[in-house]
Amino acid sequence: MTAPRPAEPCDEDLARLAGLHGVATSYRPSPDRTVTASAAAVVRVLAALGVDAGTPQDARAALAAREEELAERLLPPTVVLWSEGGDGATTAVPAAVASLPEGTRLEVGTEQGESRASTDPRDALGGLPSGVHTLTAVAPDGRTARAHLVVAPPRLPTPAGRSHGLLVQLYSLLSHRSWGMGDLGDLAELTAWAGRTLGTGFVQVNPLHAAVPGAPTDPSPYRPSSRRFPDPVHLRVEDVPEFGHLDAPEKVRALRERAGRLRESVLDEGALIDRDAVWELKREALALVAEVPLGPGRRAAYCDFLAEEGQALEDHATWYALAEVHGPDWHRWPAPLRDPRSPETARARTELRERVDFHSWLAWLTDTQLTAAQRTAREAGMPLGVVHDLAVGVHPGGADAWAQQEYFAAGMSVGAPPDAFNARGQDWGLPPWRPDRLAASGYEPFRRLLRALFRYAGALRIDHVMGLFRLWWVPQGEPPTEGAYVRHDAEAMLAVLVLEASRAGAVVIGEDLGTVEPGVREALRERGVLGTSVLWFERDWDGDGRPLPPEDWRADCLATATTHDLPSTAARLTGEHVELRDRLGLLTRPLEVERAEAAADTAEWLEALSRLGLLHGAGGGGDTSSEEAGIQAVHRFLLRTPARMIGVWLPDGVGDRRPQNLPGTWDQYPNWRLPIADAQGRPVTLEQLAASPRLRALMEVLRG
Repeated sequence: MTAPRPAEPCDEDLARLAGLHGVATSYRPSPDRTVTASAAAVVRVLAALGVDAGTPQDARAALAAREEELAERLLPPTVVLWSEGGDGATTAVPAAVASLPEGTRLEVGTEQGESRASTDPRDALGGLPSGVHTLTAVAPDGRTARAHLVVAPPRLPTPAGRSHGLLVQLYSLLSHRSWGMGDLGDLAELTAWAGRTLGTGFVQVNPLHAAVPGAPTDPSPYRPSSRRFPDPVHLRVEDVPEFGHLDAPEKVRALRERAGRLRESVLDEGALIDRDAVWELKREALALVAEVPLGPGRRAAYCDFLAEEGQALEDHATWYALAEVHGPDWHRWPAPLRDPRSPETARARTELRERVDFHSWLAWLTDTQLTAAQRTAREAGMPLGVVHDLAVGVHPGGADAWAQQEYFAAGMSVGAPPDAFNARGQDWGLPPWRPDRLAASGYEPFRRLLRALFRYAGALRIDHVMGLFRLWWVPQGEPPTEGAYVRHDAEAMLAVLVLEASRAGAVVIGEDLGTVEPGVREALRERGVLGTSVLWFERDWDGDGRPLPPEDWRADCLATATTHDLPSTAARLTGEHVELRDRLGLLTRPLEVERAEAAADTAEWLEALSRLGLLHGAGGGGDTSSEEAGIQAVHRFLLRTPARMIGVWLPDGVGDRRPQNLPGTWDQYPNWRLPIADAQGRPVTLEQLAASPRLRALMEVLRG
């Protein structure tokens, strides 16, 4: 490939070529404004898709080749068929099939091993069961094409009834049994208590994906090493059955003492949550536990897990074993080991067999405790149980990026273009999946990822759900302004999502906050995917801009007062979120201007709450001026909306002022490392939460 073009708009050939590969040469940040992508950015994005367009001659040649390929192609690599009813009756023949030459013979091989063939599309496709099948088309002129056929229900079922639940960052939820951070034992306790005592229908947690190892670990749960497998740092070590059979009382006592010191440092001494110290301790403990032989039943269950997860688990465990030797960025490993299928990697896997088995065993243990937490939630009466969170992507040096290299776009990062909230755009440092490779595989990596998560999720929140439709690709070394949108086959992505969620009987919630492309929310709603509505953003933007009346909110959503990336409700009501940003030097306007704007926004909402008669005294008293009364009023408002799910940010229940994450900061603020605290900043344990009159009073608002 020759040198890229200078920063100029795309010419006609380059624009047509980009469009045929799903690369947008412009985008609209607002209805009245169009921004054109630079030719240099488009060329680099196309190169990441394997298309050489470095010169006008290259672009013309690639365009001619692509047009010829599409003209000759009978079928796209993946075809979607929406079925209706339990018998698999189809609603319509897919357009890709309807456009085939008359007399084309269709052959279908189902997941279940059945086969059928016909020249009538309705005979060939009618009544197919849900699943991912193979479709072969044989045209009268002898041309043949083979595609993946995704058959999915037309939409996910609507959740039965309304439900309210808790939103919590699991690491922040410490109990008197935690080893320095919240764990899966704490999650099970929370769901059991909240379901039985508060009548909650769900508990939503942060992504529990496997992190990149090595100190200091990136504490963000949204930049994991792997989304496919969970992180063993969340294990409750004492709940591993073999822990009870350890024959090393002195070592166990020493481990418990160190765990106690870690816990006390956070709860009593003001220390931040130290994930690295927690994992160092748990890894040492788990190494002891691993020496205890599994009983016959447990051994059989572990073997089943190994067989079910197969190559994906072996790759995952191999990466972690190799990372112990060569470091956590596979790009810096010896060249032969950068290829997961090389003979050298196979040899290393054999040499490190004990470590590979150890990391496979950790994945199994974590999976079993996640499953147990969901079972506990359902036994406590929760209709949904645990809502898990799917991050947008993975760390470029981590396990997934190594094991699935063929599916990731080399030299690219996901981000966001400039908008009203961030004039410079964003680069999230996450490599994107290649839409062409996903489609060619029948979306196998996406299917397996969803299937793994739905095994222990009653519902799944998808961060930046707009990514199912398109993502902003930023070439490495370039600012986020020098990027371009790349489209997925949204119908296929949604079909796979609906298929796997329906098989699991799970609900799907899309995080669709911020700038959303026209038609995306409508497409999600059509398929039964709920949206996310945050009170402070819900205004009549098409009218007077005032707070949107509760009856005008959408029903198909999870409604909340805040999220992990936003100020707590107490901080917003008191204005402390502005003061925090000022102390950290993050304000772009004078403090007085920011204060006045925030106060006016809050006052407008409080006036709306008062007008609706929702602003009562906290605990039934007469004082309506306290922030506790305001928090209760906000949730009374949410209850007035038709939202199918209402989420309570657990720290709001005790008046926590601090955000868990402050976007735009790195080391200026302790993102992802704070325990839940009260209004004075004192850490609050799970046991204290369960005994908190303030939390109970807030939850009674929703039960009312």
